[in-house]
Amino acid sequence: MPKKKVTAAQLRKLDRQLVELLNERAAAAIANGELADARGETAVEQSASAVADPAVLQFAVDNNDGPLSAGAIQAVFRELLSGIRSANQPIRVAYLGPAYTYSHLAAIARFGQSAELVAVATIASVFDEVEQGHAQFGVAPIENSTDGRVADSLERLARMNGAPGSAEAAPPHVQICGEVPLRIHHCLLGRGARSEIRRVCSKPQALSQCRNWLAAHLPGVKVEPASSTAEAASLAAAEPDTAAIGAEQAATNHGLSVLARNIEDNSENVTRFAIIGTHASDRTGKDKTSLVFEAPHEPGALADAMAIFKRHRLNLTWIESFPIPGARGRYLFFLEFQGHPAELRVKRAIASLRKKALRLSLLGSYAEADMVG
Repeated sequence: MPKKKVTAAQLRKLDRQLVELLNERAAAAIANGELADARGETAVEQSASAVADPAVLQFAVDNNDGPLSAGAIQAVFRELLSGIRSANQPIRVAYLGPAYTYSHLAAIARFGQSAELVAVATIASVFDEVEQGHAQFGVAPIENSTDGRVADSLERLARMNGAPGSAEAAPPHVQICGEVPLRIHHCLLGRGARSEIRRVCSKPQALSQCRNWLAAHLPGVKVEPASSTAEAASLAAAEPDTAAIGAEQAATNHGLSVLARNIEDNSENVTRFAIIGTHASDRTGKDKTSLVFEAPHEPGALADAMAIFKRHRLNLTWIESFPIPGARGRYLFFLEFQGHPAELRVKRAIASLRKKALRLSLLGSYAEADMVG
């Protein structure tokens, strides 16, 4: 690392060397078959974990001596891997749009900006794009630490693979193959001064997650819901007395100023996104498995089902109940636990639960992901 000031010519030389090394790394990956498995399948055909290899990102961080942060190093290598994959075979990823929503940021965090990131209008459309083969992957929110479950996503997950309560089964290969736990940092965005704000817009969830801050710092200001944080940013860009709540990246995209940062009431505000695809993820040793089942409507049925996981020493990381449409009093139960179906105790637990459940469907297994943001 240079210990004294360098000239502009020396900086340009370093830049050229960086470009040469990046291209050399990409060429080596392609030549060594790093993008394909033994069957000749490309990374796109394998799993979401192959797109942004956690081992590569961790190796880069472990060998970082600064001054760049671990996050900056991860971002550089994530985009490098994204570029390598796209050079070999483009990856199409559907997400709940428009651009610079948190779903978009989650897609970037997982797949990089070299992937073809396609905004769609609804969560249902994210699933449709993957099920119909128009996109290799989809990114859909499933839960938020403040507002809880995302019902639209659970409804579609319940239909995957002929799961309980599905009126029409999706193609049997669609499954959850990854996750992105994204830390949500809300910002107040606008054109004018904070003292001039008369209206604050955002999607209902964002407004809910900032309600205490708004009451304390902008009392009396009108609060109005918008269809998305991106739409709210567009409204703020058009009207000086209107502010939006959204991601800091949205400010740059819409020409707004950041009037206040981190205004979420819960500093641990996290939204977890599911990555859906058509191929299973490989076992990593640090995996989670999701399933959905219906228990008999009788005393102790759910308790008996939960006891299975205790008996097999499997840690539950998520449980959610969901009413079956058109079937009053009947519920689906979404479960996620640490482990992979390749493990004997997981196989035995699933087999035991299948005997007790009216219906059961595995939704997918995937590597447990670190927090982003």
